[in-house]
Amino acid sequence: MAGESKRVHTYHAEASVLSGNLTLPLEQDIKPQAYAKLPGEGGYLSQRPCSYRLEGVISIGSAYTQVGGNPDPKPGHGWSTLCTSVVEDLNVMDVVTADRVVAQISTEHPLEGYVPTVTFLGTRFENLRIAGHPVKLDLDPNILGAKPASDAPYTSDPGFISRVSSQYQRIASQQNVPADLAERYNRLPSTSENQESIECSLVHHADGSYPGRSFGHVIDVPNFGRIHLAVLRLEHSDFQQGTPQQTVFHLTMMKLHMGCVAAGTADVADLTTNGRTKP
Repeated sequence: MAGESKRVHTYHAEASVLSGNLTLPLEQDIKPQAYAKLPGEGGYLSQRPCSYRLEGVISIGSAYTQVGGNPDPKPGHGWSTLCTSVVEDLNVMDVVTADRVVAQISTEHPLEGYVPTVTFLGTRFENLRIAGHPVKLDLDPNILGAKPASDAPYTSDPGFISRVSSQYQRIASQQNVPADLAERYNRLPSTSENQESIECSLVHHADGSYPGRSFGHVIDVPNFGRIHLAVLRLEHSDFQQGTPQQTVFHLTMMKLHMGCVAAGTADVADLTTNGRTKP
């Protein structure tokens, strides 16, 4: 049992349903809504359903978050963490709408070793539309694949790197790719100061008859801005003999970069989890 181990695990999970900064049609900081942060000792915390409206720019009918962490009761298992953000009846400028957006990360840190198992089961978009047109998503909650053997980092797994490379190539293969996207998705992975990080998406591509163009998981909508879907950032750090002592998973279901009648940025259904075990 995890409770009988001499090792000590510190939990970490944070969730919010909306945050951002608007500059037009009004200047407004959007502080993290329904923000929940798990104490280091674990337990359970939730922010009850809430609604949000910022003039006619962004509205949410209902939303909630939950974070939880506890020793896994199954023999031979370690420490489990759950992080969830749910947004219902999302409306952004009557352009981007969704009945339901769910972000969910579940991790298990092992009794021996440091690299956690992770699943995004439950993560999804329901009835996502742009200007009233349905968006058909190729959503892959298993993009990371199985936990690498021998406590190796995910960034060394050939299957995962191949799937991310395919995403990058899909973006690069489009005509007239915006320069900032071409720069953002052109290298695997980045390494600096005993840290490795990689950005990808749970969405391989977004199809539909909506106005605009898609570049993999990124949709550029004229007279509105750009939408990044299910952005996942994985960070490994503090490497010891090839094994990262800490792994961070950061998932944002919708990153909005608006630049027309409404201007500014907003993150919808945002999660971070990165518990750590010592020694």
